[in-house]
Amino acid sequence: MSTTAQRFDALLFLSFGGPDGPEDVMPFLENVTRGRGVPPERLEAVAQHYLHFGGVSPINRLNLEMIDSLRSALAHRVRDLPVYFGNRNWHPMVSDTLAQMYREGHRRILVFPTSAWAGYSGCRQYHEDIARAVAALAEAEPTSVGDPVLLRKLPQYWDEPAFVAAGADAVRRAQASLPNGSSVPRLVFTAHSVPLSADRAAGPAADGGGLYSKQVHAAAAAVAAAAGFEQFDQVWQSRSGPPQVPWLEPDICDHLESIATQGVRQVIVAPVGFVSDHLEVIWDLDNEAAETAARLGMDFVRADTVGTDHAFVEMIVDLIDRYVDGDGDLSAMGCGDNGQTCRPDCCIPARPQSRPRR
Repeated sequence: MSTTAQRFDALLFLSFGGPDGPEDVMPFLENVTRGRGVPPERLEAVAQHYLHFGGVSPINRLNLEMIDSLRSALAHRVRDLPVYFGNRNWHPMVSDTLAQMYREGHRRILVFPTSAWAGYSGCRQYHEDIARAVAALAEAEPTSVGDPVLLRKLPQYWDEPAFVAAGADAVRRAQASLPNGSSVPRLVFTAHSVPLSADRAAGPAADGGGLYSKQVHAAAAAVAAAAGFEQFDQVWQSRSGPPQVPWLEPDICDHLESIATQGVRQVIVAPVGFVSDHLEVIWDLDNEAAETAARLGMDFVRADTVGTDHAFVEMIVDLIDRYVDGDGDLSAMGCGDNGQTCRPDCCIPARPQSRPRR
C-alpha cells in the first residue's frame, strides 16, 4: 500500500430498486421515469407486469441474499467491512443510506453497483446516484462539508473471470435440465436493448461507439466458451421505445421465431446482461419468450442470473480487496469518486432514453 493511501471503512451495495407490494408499483415507476415525459398510459401498462407478480420485484429479495452472502465472504477473509444497501428508485434510497452511514461514522466508502456494463443506465447513472447522495448529505448534515465523505465506485466487471465462470455454471445447469435431444441445444444470450444512439454514446470504443454492445458480445463469447459451446447467438430484450427509433436487435422472441424455421428444437436462454432477476427477466423471458418457444414446439430453459452464485460473490470480494486499502486502478473503466466518471466523455446519455420496463 502506498504511504498516502487511506483505507475504506464501508461498502455501499447500490442497485436499481423495485416495488415491495402493489401499493408501491406506481410510485416506483414514477421515480424511474421522472423527467422523461412518459405518458400515464405507458406507466399503467408497465404496472400491469408488476401486478402480474403481486406487485413485488424479485430483485429486492435477490439483492438481500447477495448482501448476506457478501457479508459471509468478507468475514471469511477477515475483512471488517460493513455492507449497507441503497437503491436508485426505491427504498432504501441511496441518499437515506448514505446519511445513515455518515451518522454511523463512515467517511471512506466503496460502492458496488449491480451492473457490469458501460452505458448511461448501466454505469454513468450510478455515478449520478452517488453525486446526488453526496449533495443531499451536505444539505441534511451540514457538518459533512467540513468532514467530507469519499465514495469510490468500483469499476465495471463484465470481463472478470469469476463473472464468466458463474455465467458458464448457470448455462451448464440449464443444459442439464433439458430433455435429452438429438443435437446440441442452441445457446442464446440476452441483454437489455438500448437505442443505437445510446450504445454509440456508451464510451470510447475503437471504432467510435457501441461499447456496451461490444462488452455484452465479448462476455457472451467468453461464457459460451467456458460452458463448452462453440457457437452462440447474441440477442436483445425489453425494448420499449417508439418504433421509429432504431434499437439493438434482434429481439429474443423474434429470434426464437427465426431459429425455429431452421429446425432448432431446444434452446437455452442466458440473460448475461442481468446480474439478478429484474422484472424484465421473469416477464420477457420466463413468460413471453417461454410462451413463444412452447408455441413453436421448442424445449426452452432459462439459465440463472449470476448474482447469488458463490463465484460471483467471491468476485465482489476480490474487487473490494483491490481497492479497500486505498490503492486500486482509478483509471479502470467505470471507476470514479463522488460521482466523477472515469472519463469525461464516457457513458454520455443519449436521447431518447429507454422507457420503463422493470
